[in-house]
Amino acid sequence: MGLASDSLYFALHPDQLWMIVQWKLQRRPIHGRNKKHESATAKICFDFLDETGRSFSSVVQELHPELLLPVCVFYLILRGLDTIEDDTSIPLETKEPLLRTFKENLEQDGWTFTGNRPEEKDRQLLVQFDNVVTEFKKLKPVYQAIIKDITDKMGNGMADFARKAAYGDISVNTVDEYDLYCWHVAGIVGEGLTHLFVEAGLGEATLIHYSHLYKSMGLLLQKNNIIRDIREDYDDGRCFWPKEIWSKHVDNFEDLFEPEKLELALNCSSEMVLNALGHASDCLSYLVGLREQSVFNFCAIPQSMAMATLELCFRNPALFERNIKITKGDAFQLMIESSQGIEGVCEVFCRYVYRIQQKNDPKDPNFLSINIACEQVEKFAEALAPQSIELAKGKTKWKALVADEERFQHQARFNEEIWSTTGRVLAILAVILILVLGAAWLMAARFNLA
Repeated sequence: MGLASDSLYFALHPDQLWMIVQWKLQRRPIHGRNKKHESATAKICFDFLDETGRSFSSVVQELHPELLLPVCVFYLILRGLDTIEDDTSIPLETKEPLLRTFKENLEQDGWTFTGNRPEEKDRQLLVQFDNVVTEFKKLKPVYQAIIKDITDKMGNGMADFARKAAYGDISVNTVDEYDLYCWHVAGIVGEGLTHLFVEAGLGEATLIHYSHLYKSMGLLLQKNNIIRDIREDYDDGRCFWPKEIWSKHVDNFEDLFEPEKLELALNCSSEMVLNALGHASDCLSYLVGLREQSVFNFCAIPQSMAMATLELCFRNPALFERNIKITKGDAFQLMIESSQGIEGVCEVFCRYVYRIQQKNDPKDPNFLSINIACEQVEKFAEALAPQSIELAKGKTKWKALVADEERFQHQARFNEEIWSTTGRVLAILAVILILVLGAAWLMAARFNLA
């Protein structure tokens, strides 16, 4: 969005504007980058983090100084690996060895890659990958070992799936295959981050021994992306929804996009959300084991946004028409709430599972299973944060939140009708808000949420 379109958007959605302003006024970063002491190559790495990491970048740059650069470099290495894997223009005979031996490039001074197609969005990262290599080799040996190990595992996992795709098997058949794919592209990242947290003394050492917890952290995020991106992947000729699930609802995957089969498609999407919800309680357990606030924020904020996105996708017909995402204001609200400790995250999780329950359709074959899954998340959250989430008070609070939102949306629709016939009101409002909107636009740009 530009300033003009942002002005119109925020004029019609003042609650969204308020969340951005509230974030700016309340935000007190625990840590911050010390750019004066950064090398030129480190600055380039952080620039690439801004370009490729979107809102994720701001959370990384507030990490504890011990992990700030290691996590930035780790992210860029895996982003480079993913950019190769995701480029369908690279032939298998080139792609497979690149993926399997990518870890070796981290030791090779000056290594770069220019083989991506020009339109590949993160191509430039690989073109200037020598900067990442330089900073990688400056990290502590123990951090280098962790990052190389994860790069090796992920690269080989991606290569296995790339080989399948090259021979025409571009679909995921079983739920086990679905979990394995999500593990290779995201769950392994959770393993590496956990080792970094523990090695830095910022996470409980026992987290390393509970692989199902960090596995769920990665799988919830990746499954959220796969559910949300179904239309985009379909248009690209790819399918990551497991056949074991979609074949219960339609005969052919493409049937999900037929308007006359919308109800079947919605039932299918609700089962995909049900599958993802199975990881929510593990994610809350994992967050309890993080000792340091900036590390907690780094992990909690993406999980909260994933829960919000799952609720947005749940039984939403637009899912099969276009890529959908939560609003800017919701994103900032989640960043505020998820920075308040485990109690705040538990409230966020419970709020969104309650909304899923409210949207659940009794005609859906998974109606009962979805309600049970939501109640399990709610009960687990209550056990972790009993002082802030009591069953009676909590349900009343969440119901009030939903009711308030419905009332606001009704009022917003009424306002839109009035403003559509009275341009003077909008003009006056635009004059009053212009300075604030300009600031909000700059803030949104800073966090790459525009």
